[in-house]
Amino acid sequence: MSDSVVIIPTYNELGNIEKMIRKVFSLERPFHLLIIDDGSPDGTADVVKKLQSEFPDQLFLVERQGKLGLGTAYIKGFKWALKRQYEFIFEMDCDFSHSPDDLLRLYEVVASGNADVVIGSRYVKGGGFVNWPYNRILLSKFASYYVNLVTWIGIKDTTAGFVVYRRKVLETINLDKIRFVGYAFQIEMKFAAQKLGFKLSEIPIIFTERVEGVSKMNSNIIKEGILGVVNIQWNSFFSSYKRVTPE
Repeated sequence: MSDSVVIIPTYNELGNIEKMIRKVFSLERPFHLLIIDDGSPDGTADVVKKLQSEFPDQLFLVERQGKLGLGTAYIKGFKWALKRQYEFIFEMDCDFSHSPDDLLRLYEVVASGNADVVIGSRYVKGGGFVNWPYNRILLSKFASYYVNLVTWIGIKDTTAGFVVYRRKVLETINLDKIRFVGYAFQIEMKFAAQKLGFKLSEIPIIFTERVEGVSKMNSNIIKEGILGVVNIQWNSFFSSYKRVTPE
């Protein structure tokens, strides 16, 4: 039994999924994998099912009907993980923009007890990009600057999607109150964790542009990010993200 599970949402990742699964399971530390597939028409889920016989009790699959959004996929995964005995719960993309080798570095920091949430950051010293278009870099940097201006969160890479949470963080956050489904989801989760008093830390990663598949970025996701940040800060004045435990 591993103390760690890596949640990977997928949609049309046929060119990446088997390579990603095999790479994660080749690491020197044992990780479990939960793939949440949104009805990929290219057969991504079929590949996962085939590999489950090779990696029993390590590789898990949740299938959903249609593209329901990144945020809802992770919320589904968080709830799945909390029903089991995982202490460390990771988010990671399937397209190798996040290096699976960095899972070990994220684990080392969070397991040391020095942070409750550890973020693989492109914007701290040592972090950066490989083959990412310059306009996307500028958009990403502006997004993080804008988020900090509005929320005062103090995180350099606010939209980062390579993250590990200690179990107690996800047990404390009322996941049903997380409203956003695109990149604003990543901002809202970090904001909620900080508001509830958890310690967030960033470590440098190199973010690499995908080789296989197609980016999921679109105008609706960008719009949600811009408008959502204001809503996140505004709503925080009137409500808490803390889960209420029945007496």
